[in-house]
Amino acid sequence: MRIGVPKEIKDQEFRVGLSPNSVRTLCDRGHQVSIETQAGVGSGFSDQEYEQAGAKIVSDAAQAWEQELVVKVKEPLTPEYAYLKTTKMLFTYLHLAADKELTQALISSGITAIAYETVELSDGRLPLLTPMSIIAGRLSVQFGARYLEKQQGGRGVLLGGIPGVSAGRVVILGGGVVGTEAARIAVGMGAQVQIFDINVERLAYLETIFGSRVELLYSNPSAIEKTVPNADLLIGAVLVTGKRAPTLVSRALVSKMKPGSVIVDVAVDQGGCIETLRTTSHTNPTYVEEGVVHFGVPNMPGAVPWTATQALNNSTLPYVLKLADQGLDVLEKDASLAKGVNVKDGALIHPAVQEVFQDLTHL
Repeated sequence: MRIGVPKEIKDQEFRVGLSPNSVRTLCDRGHQVSIETQAGVGSGFSDQEYEQAGAKIVSDAAQAWEQELVVKVKEPLTPEYAYLKTTKMLFTYLHLAADKELTQALISSGITAIAYETVELSDGRLPLLTPMSIIAGRLSVQFGARYLEKQQGGRGVLLGGIPGVSAGRVVILGGGVVGTEAARIAVGMGAQVQIFDINVERLAYLETIFGSRVELLYSNPSAIEKTVPNADLLIGAVLVTGKRAPTLVSRALVSKMKPGSVIVDVAVDQGGCIETLRTTSHTNPTYVEEGVVHFGVPNMPGAVPWTATQALNNSTLPYVLKLADQGLDVLEKDASLAKGVNVKDGALIHPAVQEVFQDLTHL
């Protein structure tokens, strides 16, 4: 199969869809891989490394898109919509529930669009979302700690505190992969940590990890309203597969937070779970609203591309190989990969995204 990898154009997105190691594996199986020049430089991979792995380096995005299968990291942006009709399959993160314009463009193109984030195993796990969720969860505290610094507009709180001075308080909404990894880093820094979740079994599991170092709370509006105003760092870590994240924190509640406290909403890809949160970028990552610093960068792992690209490829490559070896026929055999299909033959077919955009089901 002919496979294309264009250079990512999202703001400061330095990850790349395939690493040289992945390219070598594909080429050894007889597939042809075209890499847009400089696509991997941000992740530490040169054009020469790709050529040595067997890839063809192409001079522009159009040539990378003119293949049977395009493998990316982030969703196509408006300048890339024109390319959608030049390929048969697209395999990347899509997060369509928060992007009606892209959803319409994919439907109109007739492409088969498979989203990493909705590939789902029989036990409900999301294998292609997990590695980036781990990174985003860990980065959420790293970024939060930075923006709590006074010079960055924060309260001037050191999350770990020191003897004689209280540690900072980190409140995490959601105890999934993102929330767990955020708590892991926050605890390591010495912060006071609270996690909210609606799944009692998940809370019980988290107790086996953290013991008494983290306060584990059942999520309900009253408990959230009582706790959020005391947070120095509030992290949104809510995920509902394929759907918009529910709003758990209202503007009125944000206004009760201490001036200079920080919000990092990892759920921004799916619309965010905090009412005052809007999408930002690595170039302009924060803004202040209701006296609170908001960080809403949707491609957080793009800040650590050397790590993130390799972690992502470790998970995506087996599925890329299946698509390359078997084409769309594999969707009849692999139920997990089939759940990743969001758009096919001019129709929106993923049930969760259909619920969000009922008027966009067909061409």
